Amino acid sequence: MHHDYQDLTATLSTKLADLRREIPDTMKGFGQMSRAALVDGALSTKHKELIAMGIGIAARCQGCLGFHAKALVELGCSRAEFMEMLQVAVYMGGGPSLMTAAEALLAYESFGGELAA
Repeated sequence: MHHDYQDLTATLSTKLADLRREIPDTMKGFGQMSRAALVDGALSTKHKELIAMGIGIAARCQGCLGFHAKALVELGCSRAEFMEMLQVAVYMGGGPSLMTAAEALLAYESFGGELAA
């Protein structure tokens, strides 16, 4: 499924704002969990975002592809790092993950990630 990932993340952000208003305790808890999980520690935030992207690929979560691609570009993820993560995601998930990995690459490039040489 082809998406305009910038538009998708903007649209989802609007709906997430609705959720923050209508189910604030759940969203506050999720936000706290997200911040705690992604803090620099033994693994850097960038490495944790690469893991999150790999899981998003395995789960075939289009929104996850957009949000984590955007975060990875903002964190300075190189194309080489992104491609190695894709290799592992495809290794672990087979053909379906290969198709979603291609979509993840589209998302990464749409947020300004490095293009192929």
